[in-house]
Amino acid sequence: MHRAKDRFKWFLASMLFAKRISSTVAKNTFRRFSEEGLITPDAIIGAGWDRLVKVLDSGGYVRYDFSTATNLLSVSDSLLKKYGSLERLHKKAESSKCLEEMLMEFKGVGPVAVNIFLRELRGIWEKAAPAPSPLALRVARRLRLKKVDEYESQLVRLELEFCRKRKCDICPVTDMCTDRRVQKQGETSHAGRQMNLSNASQHHSMNGTQGVSLG
Repeated sequence: MHRAKDRFKWFLASMLFAKRISSTVAKNTFRRFSEEGLITPDAIIGAGWDRLVKVLDSGGYVRYDFSTATNLLSVSDSLLKKYGSLERLHKKAESSKCLEEMLMEFKGVGPVAVNIFLRELRGIWEKAAPAPSPLALRVARRLRLKKVDEYESQLVRLELEFCRKRKCDICPVTDMCTDRRVQKQGETSHAGRQMNLSNASQHHSMNGTQGVSLG
């Protein structure tokens, strides 16, 4: 995520993941865009609407294929004409809130897509400081974790991969969860929480749940 081209790729992925569609479909569709070389604004514009629809369909993104193809063309065109790149957009933003508003001016880009995009850029973009998502806050409450910003990506993935699927028995932080009806022995230390969350992130990386390869 430290390269400008990777940030646009993640912006594309964020738009795909933001729809009410399974993370597996979104991930497969992003992979198809990568395979087709459609990972820059110029490439997306050059592909045209018909080809974008075909690529979206090949990844299983059938439910939103027409509207997403239209939005991707609009976003790519507007980005190039108005700012030239995401980097220039970020530089032009006066604050974190301004950055979020500027991103949401693009057609089809709403609060969910912006949150997904910016939470991975904390520490990379100075003005990337989105409020924690409801998903992350919900899991943080269950784990009695206060540093939500620091672990937001891992918390969201826990919600999507374990909580929603009711896979409590194999969740790497089940012993910390207040929703689990199990007898707890002793209090988990803060260091233990950090280690377990790290394990959750590693588990996600191996299973490729919501993450996508930008390499």
